[in-house]
Amino acid sequence: MRSRSNSGVKLDNYARMVQQTILRHQDPVTGLLPGSSDQPHAWVRDNVYSIVSVWGLSLAYRKNADRDEDKAKAYELEQSVVKLMRGVLHCIMRQLDKVEKFKYSRSTSDSLHAKYNPRTCAPIVGDDEWGHLQVDATSLFLLFLAQMTASGLHIVYTQDEVDVVQNLMFYIEAAYKVADYGMWERGDKTNQGITEINASSIGTAKAALEALDELNLFGAKGGPGSVVHALADDIQHCQSILTSMLPRASISKEVDAGVLAIISYPAFAVEDVNIVNMTKEEIISKLQGRYGCCRFLRDGHRTPKEDPNRLYYESAELKLFENIECEWPLFWTYLILDGIFTNSPEQVQEYQEALEGILIKQKDGIRLVPELYSVPPEKVEEEYVNPHSVERIPMGKCPLKWGQSLYILGNLLTEGFLAPGEIDPLNRRFATIPMPDVVVQVSILAETEEIKQLLLKNGIDVETVADIHPIHVQPSRVLSHIYARLGRNPRLGLTGRPYRRIGVLGTSKFYIIRNTMFSFTPQFIDHQQFYLALDNKMIVEMLRTEISYLSSRWRMTGRPTVTFPISQTMLTENHTDLDPAVLATLKKLQDGYYGGARIQTGKLSEFLTTSCFAHLSFLDGKGSGSMGQHDAEYDDDEGDGDGYVHELRYDDEADDLAQYLDHLLAHSAPKKPKRQVGGLGRFKAVATKTKEMVSLMNKAQDLNVQNVNMYLPNKLFRSPQPSLNLNLPETSAQQESQGPQVTVSSEATIPRDASGAIDYNALVQLLKETQSLQDQADLLYILFKDKGMDWDTRLHGKGSTVQSLLSELYEKAGELKHWGLIRMISGMLKKKVEELDSACSDLLAHQKHLTVGLPPEPREKTITAPIPPDQLAALIDEASDHNISVAILTQEIMVYLAMNIRTQPNLFSEMFRLRIGLIIQVMATELAQSLNCSGEEATESLMSLSPSELKNLLHHILSGKEFGVQRSVREVDAGVSPAISIHHLGNVGATKSERAGISKLKSDMKMAEHRLSLTDAFKDPRLSLTDPVNEGMRSQSLDIENIESGRYRLPSIESLDIPESIPVAKDTRHGQWLRRRRLDGALNRVPVGFYQKVWKILQKCHGLSIEGFVLPSSTTREMTPGEIKFSVHVETVFNRVPQPEYRQLLVEAILVLTMLADVEIQSIGSIIHVEKIVHLANDMFYKDQKDLGAEDHILERDPSTGVCRLLYDSAPSGRFGSMTYLTKAVAVYVQDFLPSGSCAVQ
Repeated sequence: MRSRSNSGVKLDNYARMVQQTILRHQDPVTGLLPGSSDQPHAWVRDNVYSIVSVWGLSLAYRKNADRDEDKAKAYELEQSVVKLMRGVLHCIMRQLDKVEKFKYSRSTSDSLHAKYNPRTCAPIVGDDEWGHLQVDATSLFLLFLAQMTASGLHIVYTQDEVDVVQNLMFYIEAAYKVADYGMWERGDKTNQGITEINASSIGTAKAALEALDELNLFGAKGGPGSVVHALADDIQHCQSILTSMLPRASISKEVDAGVLAIISYPAFAVEDVNIVNMTKEEIISKLQGRYGCCRFLRDGHRTPKEDPNRLYYESAELKLFENIECEWPLFWTYLILDGIFTNSPEQVQEYQEALEGILIKQKDGIRLVPELYSVPPEKVEEEYVNPHSVERIPMGKCPLKWGQSLYILGNLLTEGFLAPGEIDPLNRRFATIPMPDVVVQVSILAETEEIKQLLLKNGIDVETVADIHPIHVQPSRVLSHIYARLGRNPRLGLTGRPYRRIGVLGTSKFYIIRNTMFSFTPQFIDHQQFYLALDNKMIVEMLRTEISYLSSRWRMTGRPTVTFPISQTMLTENHTDLDPAVLATLKKLQDGYYGGARIQTGKLSEFLTTSCFAHLSFLDGKGSGSMGQHDAEYDDDEGDGDGYVHELRYDDEADDLAQYLDHLLAHSAPKKPKRQVGGLGRFKAVATKTKEMVSLMNKAQDLNVQNVNMYLPNKLFRSPQPSLNLNLPETSAQQESQGPQVTVSSEATIPRDASGAIDYNALVQLLKETQSLQDQADLLYILFKDKGMDWDTRLHGKGSTVQSLLSELYEKAGELKHWGLIRMISGMLKKKVEELDSACSDLLAHQKHLTVGLPPEPREKTITAPIPPDQLAALIDEASDHNISVAILTQEIMVYLAMNIRTQPNLFSEMFRLRIGLIIQVMATELAQSLNCSGEEATESLMSLSPSELKNLLHHILSGKEFGVQRSVREVDAGVSPAISIHHLGNVGATKSERAGISKLKSDMKMAEHRLSLTDAFKDPRLSLTDPVNEGMRSQSLDIENIESGRYRLPSIESLDIPESIPVAKDTRHGQWLRRRRLDGALNRVPVGFYQKVWKILQKCHGLSIEGFVLPSSTTREMTPGEIKFSVHVETVFNRVPQPEYRQLLVEAILVLTMLADVEIQSIGSIIHVEKIVHLANDMFYKDQKDLGAEDHILERDPSTGVCRLLYDSAPSGRFGSMTYLTKAVAVYVQDFLPSGSCAVQ
């Protein structure tokens, strides 16, 4: 008999250790592992981690097999792993109703359980008795399912189980916006059951989605049906949120050792090596002790100061746990594995030696990893004074199976039994290796032959949609419908992926569906529901953002391909040439560099060899009609596009999508010219073709495909421009030449009947006669207000409801690009931005809270968690006081903020709450000051900016650079508001006075007034609130009573309190600092490190009082300085101050106070009233200015705060700077507390 080799003996030792510590506890029926003998619950996370060492050991035996018994041993170990993984799968399959509900609700009550009964796989505690929602546990199971399958294990047996895994991927795909209880099952660290967004959950979900994408769950034996798919856009969302969060772990934990699992083995979820290193250093420097690492700062679990009789902590109690948190050896096992994967032997050796010193040795020589080390109760005071000095005692489970398993795995790797690639067959460990440059391929398509010729005239050679056969181009909406079929399984009650929009990473691949090649146009071209797509500059801007996003985020094999169709709407009004913005972009694309990305333009067929392909086989083999038999059909209202399933119907008839695809493929092949057929035959052929086309068109309409002509191979349905029933001017030029038409005549007031009530039928008659779009909108507004949307005006016989007339007007206004009207009608028609809820979740996922409406509360509403689109729209409506224009602007700005945070997250640093109402107010103020016009005109100009100009203005305000706004001198188009151009004031080409930010660039051009042209009766006294006297005078001259003028007034932004233009002083820098403070105050922008400094001050006083609201020093007992939760808390107190510029002065005053926090003073008093300091400074400033002989009108005070307007506008530094006076004021205020000789402040 051969003697056992040395390595064999060592392996047998590990096998004995695994048997003793892990496998002997495995349940023989279900394969699950109980937590411990006194708590026989099977946690998903602990089970998966515990079995990893068994998997590693089986791989080692297979590789180092000395004799047949070793191969048998390897097989036995592998089967134990499969048994456990299938046990977890069974637990999940018993809760599939939860998976189904959670995809739509994302509610804690619908989540999978975190622990089960190890004997029966049944739930062991109720839905609300435990913090079950832990996305990282489900994701960890999926991640190891993928790795183990890739290493050759067969865990998934049937097609039903494949569908379950696919639906679990939908369960975790939105991890970036799901607040859960996290790795430690407690959510917020106060342990009060508050969920929060956790970096560890997002990272594990991202890793699981990447690992499973395109993986065959049946391994080498599987066919195309057992492949699962993830969407690249969800993975990238997770990636960008992770990047913006780390090294913070969540809102209440500024650092958490659990994050080690995502920056290193097993998830390797972070691609930026600098963030990985920074996070690791942060964990080691703040959490490491002599026995391991704490989980997070002020973690009270198992400490002697914790009250074992209650689950939750009091907020002020958390300070008691500082410096005595329990230390977990578990995290050193992660750091050993990290050292092995990063190839750093010093790190491995350092942590292995440290770990050996604290393991618990048993009589049989087996070393155990205890759960944690705690400070003995009698030594707590000593530890408070000298942290890390006392001897601690092991507590909790011994061994902690999760830690034991990772310890064994680390040893197998360091001793060379396993190579890193064997336990990471999917190569996740290479995540931080930089990717090569991405080249974005752009293929431009012309909708019609005419457009193709126009492009050719400009030197751009493209194909039309008909030329590219056999490739089919479809809108991204169809792709969303296709993906909604993925993972459907009526037998298990699973409905597949919720219908959601597909981002640009998803539409930039070629898809093979039913052996046919498909290419999809990007989502932003599909925007038919909302008016952003009417602005060609906006479309071009979105193309630029999407291309730069692609070039930085593309991670797949093959290049991304963007299909960009040029449609009728991208031509100039007379259809003779391309819109200049579009043409300029196409020319730039030809240069090979656009939006910071390398570009290759060409025809789709040329890109087939270099592109990325996805094969969606789940639609294959289900021919026409058969698809319905195994497909659940949704009765979902596609118009919402928000993915809420109303009810499941199992229909026998084939579903819409299958028929649509069948039809499309049947009719698309170019027909060979046939012999001449007789007249009747020809007619029949045309009739059948027409019939088929009509049914295909209807199918397209069912799937909500807009702009059908572009995607369907026909010439039959080229519809002419939509005809309008309203009596509209033939040419807009005519109207322009006559100047604004004011039809002042006796009967032009609102028509009345004998009793004095409004005569609506006469109104309709008036509507018929009037020529101007604006008047028609006003008249329809009255009908909308009084009669509602469905009132039949009988303008053209039956069926001309207010709604249909508004829709027609909307189309016409869209053609004329009359933005003010377009926005107003959108508001009346309750059009929702399609991306509104995803824009909102994007901002929230980047840890930004949103407020809508103008301050103060309760009018200003705060949004801190994602809400469904309908509720969101209703909330915005309510916060805007049901003012249509404000509501629609709020939606628009939310979308632009989300676009900016995706591409330039750094614009938003140190801002934790975005106050959209204030941002709108600041935009209007900017326009009022730059154009030197009244608040009313500025508001109107803001409403009339095109979407791209509005986005541009917002971007300038966010970027904090100086910019000017100028009326553009080009002729004003018909009905279009005066154009406004926004330009940087760099050092180039701007005069000194412009650079200094004065930018009151007046052009003599008078604004052409395209306002209400009915009569004065209709003329709307849109004055800002700051001018009540005028309002009274004007409304008396109206011939409708005040009440009615209020009722029928067109919705303008009346609530914007825009200061009237301040008299211009001779100094060119006038207004610069006031403006800077106003912008910063509205954006909640503070200096870097500001909140940490506030934390320090609070340690030295009883609290800070701001406008009567106290920020108590006890806050520091709960929160640590780097917590987002603390920053948001301080910001909330500041947000009580309605005027942004006054808020900034308060911030400056606190900055001066923070200098005191660094001085060696024990205390600086009880409650510090910050506004008193500002008023002291203001009085000193006023006195100094008076002594210097300043005139009264210059020293005018702001009525609401009593602060000199000139102080708001003074630079921080210099003899008369705001900081100089604030420093003096602080010195006076805290004099009593300063040490004698009080020069400490200087």
